[in-house]
Amino acid sequence: MEAQAFSSNGAVLIRQLPGVLNLVLNRPEAINSITLDMVRSMAGELEKARGNEDVRLVLFRGEGEKGFCAGGDIKIMARASQENDMAPAMQFLKEENDLDLAIHDYPRPVVVIAHGITMGGGLGIAAGADIVVATETTRMAMPETRIGFFPDVGATRWLFSRCGKGYPEFLGLTGYELKGAECVRVGLASCLIPSSRLEEAVAALISRAPSLASERKEAAAEIREILKPFASSDIPADPEMDRWVEEHFAGKKSVTGILSKLRACSTLNDLCEGVFERLSERSPTAVVVTLECLRRDEERALKDVYRSDLDVARYLMSQHDFREGVRARLIDRDNRPQWDPDTFERAAATVHLAHIDW
Repeated sequence: MEAQAFSSNGAVLIRQLPGVLNLVLNRPEAINSITLDMVRSMAGELEKARGNEDVRLVLFRGEGEKGFCAGGDIKIMARASQENDMAPAMQFLKEENDLDLAIHDYPRPVVVIAHGITMGGGLGIAAGADIVVATETTRMAMPETRIGFFPDVGATRWLFSRCGKGYPEFLGLTGYELKGAECVRVGLASCLIPSSRLEEAVAALISRAPSLASERKEAAAEIREILKPFASSDIPADPEMDRWVEEHFAGKKSVTGILSKLRACSTLNDLCEGVFERLSERSPTAVVVTLECLRRDEERALKDVYRSDLDVARYLMSQHDFREGVRARLIDRDNRPQWDPDTFERAAATVHLAHIDW
């Protein structure tokens, strides 16, 4: 990219090309983690372009080789925990949710180039896009339960519209990391374009942008055709894993039941054992709340999920496990959180969404 071709609004670079609003997250040292200023910048640019008939495409990218976006800026969450002041974190989460919902509802097609690490809030941006381009470097996950939080940004709803049976629960509870072509197979990415052809593909898209249809759905179909020659047609299937995920996670209502079945699992033992260990290291409170959110939100309107996400976030950030998860994973980095309740059985008996004042 030519830096001089961009205007800058804080840590977001803005390039207005013929037919294209190009928004580039520009915090490569933090894998483009999103700050409140970045949220406001992106939201403002989208709003300005909303009524501009010359803009036929919104293109999101991230600076640096490490990734598109590692998520929301965890420092604001950590400060909320340490200083017991939720207001700044809640303001950030509200405006982040508003931005993501605006992307879902935008009148023009949205394309996200999701190279490298694309997690948490990065997936929140991508979830509303028409086309999400992965490369062989792409890594996608919702890892929030590891610090006593939950997959917010509407994920407990939109995962169901993008992924096959069992994957919303599997990804949301375990934080499993999808890699490269797996992101396309599971449904979080639309296509895989090798890194060696990515700039060529983007150039082709930009050159055709002015002639795209004015209607979002029709334009998105045209974009898929433009990108098709650059995309890999070889996305390996994995029916064995798909069946395993559906059997162990789809529609489940009990975390202890999932763990019990994983403990007794006799097929794909390595995966059973690995997932059992992955779940076991996470906050029991966060995992129980996440599963309840998944069950509640599967059929809800997305705007209602974004609204209730704020209540769940406020609740979890006020709990011991969030403070302890931030300490153990992000501050002291000893990776030895002392959860309370310390077992899934105790968490399941004491933690329920009904306790949260909606």
